[in-house]
Amino acid sequence: MILPAEARPPVAAFVFSFTSPAYQRFSTLSAGARLTTGRRTVADLLPASRQLAPGHRTDYQRVLSRAPWSGLELGCALRRLVIDRLIPDGPVRPVGDGTADGHKGPKVYGKARHRGAVRSTHTYTAWRYGHKWVVLAVLVRFPFATRPWALPILIDLDRSAEDDRARKRRHRTPAPIMCGPSRLLLIRFPGRTFVFAGDSGYGTHEVARFCHRRRARRTLVSKWHPDANPFDPPPPYAGNGRPRLKGQRRLKPRQAAGAAESFTRLEVGWYGGGERRVDTPGGTGHWHKGGRGPAPSRPVFVRDVSGTPRDEYFFTTDPGLAPSTAIGHYGGRGNTETTSQEARSGLGLETTRGWREKAVWRAGPCPLGLYSVVALVFHMLPEPKRTGALSWPGKATATFSGALCAVRRWLWAEATLPQAGADAALDELPTAVRELLLTTLAPAA
Repeated sequence: MILPAEARPPVAAFVFSFTSPAYQRFSTLSAGARLTTGRRTVADLLPASRQLAPGHRTDYQRVLSRAPWSGLELGCALRRLVIDRLIPDGPVRPVGDGTADGHKGPKVYGKARHRGAVRSTHTYTAWRYGHKWVVLAVLVRFPFATRPWALPILIDLDRSAEDDRARKRRHRTPAPIMCGPSRLLLIRFPGRTFVFAGDSGYGTHEVARFCHRRRARRTLVSKWHPDANPFDPPPPYAGNGRPRLKGQRRLKPRQAAGAAESFTRLEVGWYGGGERRVDTPGGTGHWHKGGRGPAPSRPVFVRDVSGTPRDEYFFTTDPGLAPSTAIGHYGGRGNTETTSQEARSGLGLETTRGWREKAVWRAGPCPLGLYSVVALVFHMLPEPKRTGALSWPGKATATFSGALCAVRRWLWAEATLPQAGADAALDELPTAVRELLLTTLAPAA
């Protein structure tokens, strides 16, 4: 399949991760995943590029189940592509989140019961049977959008405790799992700084210690438990006995917020913007956990003046980070939920059906990685080719559904149909009929 010039850089970034036959088939499947609507099984992807996919269907299925390529290496290539092209300088803002991928079946590798965050409430838990992916994304602010987009770059599988016991592995929760991809960012980008934002599942003492040990280049912003135990720094060693690990106990975040006499009103970004009343109760404390040492942290208390029924408590491992900046970093974390929702509706997340180990590791994260590729291709398209998206009064910026629609139209018009021998017939069609055909092939979600 010969791709247009705008599509070659994203696809060429992955060429060294495959053998030549596997790379050609993977490129065809990647284009088919962008052209197809509905399920994203291999059997559903091939009809969209039937004339450009020679060979039997099983040849393409083996790309996911048997071909010799590494998903980690592919993720590293995607990470390099996104950061180098979209964030060439300045601090990088990675965000972390987990998304449940429903996949039932008695023989599905890594299947477990996970909490469905979208359908669950404080009093009811909706369980999903399948996989839970731990997603590390980076926030990118495009000129055509008002909010930053969270582009997934590295993805790992969260296994259940029962599965780890059966395979005689040490069980890891999402927080230590996220430390692995975060460490890769530090290794592969030695001259960059990172400000990581995650919800309370990633605001653990272990992650705080991980960021504190690398505090020159990495900062954590997360939610803090209202009854956490901060302490003063340990006093200087007096020379007798074992050195102390912590100083005097300080007020818990809930107590410090209640004892505060004044609040500073600041305009901070919070899930799309909003006005919050922010107070920093008393400088920097040391979060201590027995056997693991202290982790310096700065608490931030947030009270919503617009009527949120509960207060929020945050912390950052950078004592010099302003409260408004810390809240703004955490507010960007909400874009990962938008990414998961749009990957489900537009790219077929949860519709892959591989059940063996290699197929699960490869097919599951691919729709999330494809989200980043679609955003990058849309960013590289010239303005006249960004057409086909739905518009309505008041819509002034592009959305991912519109970006996916424009990329589909562009691939149909400049790659798939011309190589299938329909370019001359397409040019002879009246403009209205041509637009109707492309709108039918690339519907706007």
